[in-house]
Amino acid sequence: MRAVAEAGDRAAFAALYEHFAPRLKAYLLRLRVPEDVAEELAQESLIVAWHRAASFDPAQASVSTWLFTILRNKRIDRLRREKRPELDPDDPALVPEPEPAADVRMVTMQDEAQLRAALQNLPDEQLHLLRLAFFSDLSHRDIAERENLPLGTVKSRIRLALGRLKLLLEKS
Repeated sequence: MRAVAEAGDRAAFAALYEHFAPRLKAYLLRLRVPEDVAEELAQESLIVAWHRAASFDPAQASVSTWLFTILRNKRIDRLRREKRPELDPDDPALVPEPEPAADVRMVTMQDEAQLRAALQNLPDEQLHLLRLAFFSDLSHRDIAERENLPLGTVKSRIRLALGRLKLLLEKS
């Protein structure tokens, strides 16, 4: 390892490779890693060892411990990549909705203005129940309990309010 680190000795690295590559691969095979993946990870680990040979410190670990640590880290990186699929930028769920055309926005704004004006023409008790039903997303039963009204009254007022809104919107 010292010859690889100090002089970039290819013959020393070849000897290191021949000795450790089968051991690294065998270790992964015992962990039930598919053979092609085991071979690939062993090769990647030894390539990392070649590039980082200067960082090897025999005072901290033996060559085999250092190589197996590199292999373990490579395997963990591979598992993380496999568990976290890459995002497809063309996935319709990830593509933002296009801005509506100016004419569509204008029509929508006009419709909203007409609805607001129509809502202002409703009696307060109907408007209040409509707001609870549609903006607070409460069920008729929840509204009846909250407002201390009979369920039939709540349903009637909401039905009447919707009918009146329909008439007001048809006129405008």
